[in-house]
Amino acid sequence: MLKTKGNEAQGGVRALVRGLAVLREVNLLGAARPGEIATRLGLPRPTVYRLLQTLEEEGLVVFSSTNNRVRVTRLAASLGDGSAAMSALCQAAGPLFSEYLAKIVWPLDLSIYESAAMVIQETTHGRSPLSVDRGMIGYRMPVLRTSAGRAYLAFISDEERRLIVEHIRRLAVPEDLSFLEAIDLSDLLADIRAKGYATREAGEFRPNTSSIAVPVKLDGATTACVSIIWIRSALSIKEATSRYVEPLMEIADRLSRP
Repeated sequence: MLKTKGNEAQGGVRALVRGLAVLREVNLLGAARPGEIATRLGLPRPTVYRLLQTLEEEGLVVFSSTNNRVRVTRLAASLGDGSAAMSALCQAAGPLFSEYLAKIVWPLDLSIYESAAMVIQETTHGRSPLSVDRGMIGYRMPVLRTSAGRAYLAFISDEERRLIVEHIRRLAVPEDLSFLEAIDLSDLLADIRAKGYATREAGEFRPNTSSIAVPVKLDGATTACVSIIWIRSALSIKEATSRYVEPLMEIADRLSRP
C-alpha cells in the first residue's frame, strides 16, 4: 500500500514538473503548437496535449481560435515577461477576426514589431476563401515596405522610431534603401498619421497584392497593427480604403479596450 502511494506521489510530482515545463515553454515562445513544445522538451506529443488540456482547464493557457497555437492567459501574467499581455491581445483578436471575416472576407492579420520586422501573431489566412497563403502565423514582414510596418512606425514615439530606423539602416537590405531618405520617410509617416491608416501598393513588397493597416493602442501606446491584404487586380487602393478602413478601425478600437 505504501509503495502504491509512493508511486502515485512520484507520478503526481512528475506530472507537475512536466506541466510547469510546458507552461514555461509556452510563455517563452509566446505562441506555439503542441508538437513544437513536445519536440523542444523531448516529451511525447500525447503527454503534451494532456498537459495543455489541464493547463487550459485551469485557465493558464488558451488555444487560438484561428490556429493550433497555444498561449498563456492573463491568469498567468505573473510569469511577467510581457508574453501574457500579448497573449491577451491575441486572444481578443481571434474571436473579433472571426466576427468580421464574413464582412471583410479578405485575410486579416494582427502583427507586432520584433527585431526589424512585423511578425504576424493572429490571422484569418487559413479560413479566408480569398487567401493565397497558409501558415502565416510567425511570418516576418519588412517594416518599411508593408502597411503594418508603416502604421507602426507612424504612431510610435519619436525615440522608438529613431532606433528602429537606425536598426533597419544598419541591416542595409537593398529593397529598403529607397525608403530610408529621411525627408521622404518623414513625409510618408506624417501623411499616415493624418489619415489614421497606412497602405501598401504593388511592387513595394509582394507585387500581386496590396494592403491597409491601422494601429492598435494599449494604454495609449501603439502595440500592434491590424491589416487586410488583397489581390491588387481585384480592388484598387481607393476602393479598398472606402470599404475596409472603417471596419479595420473598429477592430483596432475594440482591441484597445481593457
